[in-house]
Amino acid sequence: MIFAAEIVLVVLGVLLIFVILLQSGRSAGLSGVIAGGSNQVTNRRSKGLDSFLGKVTVVLAILLFLLTMLIAFLFHHLK
Repeated sequence: MIFAAEIVLVVLGVLLIFVILLQSGRSAGLSGVIAGGSNQVTNRRSKGLDSFLGKVTVVLAILLFLLTMLIAFLFHHLK
């Protein structure tokens, strides 16, 4: 049981990293000023996608935290 939970934990961690990397940075406006603004025209993302990725990030982070607590509980009580 603990082994299966650890595998799910690793998968959740990789998914969380992937979703975080897909999000546009908060300082995207400043990088556009430095680069001349050319990347703002070519790399536009819809606000709906950023909002969705933000919600997915929160859900994945909560699941990761809860699963980590469950593994710690199981490891402590089954050992």
